[in-house]
Amino acid sequence: MPEQLWWFLARASGMVTLGASGGSVIWGLLLSTRIVRRRSLPKWLLDLHRFLGGLTVAFLALHITALVADTFVHFGPADILVPFHSSWRTVAVAWGVLATYLLVAVEATSLLRRRLPKRLWARIHASSFVAFGLSVLHAATAGTDRSNRLFVALTFTMCIVVVFLTLVRVLSKTSPPTVGQLRVDRDV
Repeated sequence: MPEQLWWFLARASGMVTLGASGGSVIWGLLLSTRIVRRRSLPKWLLDLHRFLGGLTVAFLALHITALVADTFVHFGPADILVPFHSSWRTVAVAWGVLATYLLVAVEATSLLRRRLPKRLWARIHASSFVAFGLSVLHAATAGTDRSNRLFVALTFTMCIVVVFLTLVRVLSKTSPPTVGQLRVDRDV
């Protein structure tokens, strides 16, 4: 087994986590604006948003596991659970810890959406924007691939798309539907 396997796995899973998170936010924005809206949506369009959210959590778990298993930096449980505890790039790692907590809250409440008041669910779900922003900060300040031009270009593009779609949503005259209000065509 190569000595740096865990480090490579941590880097790769971190990049996939960021990409899946951005994809989920972008897809959620597309669904909640009038850009993709039609009278009825195929069920798979909403399922794709949910899948990307779940994929984000799965690769985040792999990212954290690989960081703990790697022997170079020595992340312990407190380093990955307590913001500002890590001695390695303290603030940069804290962004990732905080993003993790927000992401877990968003995913947990999404799974419990039918049992929660819509207003509470919507407020917690809106924190996905903050989680995405913190993830980008974490990648830009802690990630070793921040000098990789392709990674930077893709992350920058993803951020521009999120900002643009957020502006479209905020500036639209009608309020966007919540997920519970989206009509999906179950046969497609």
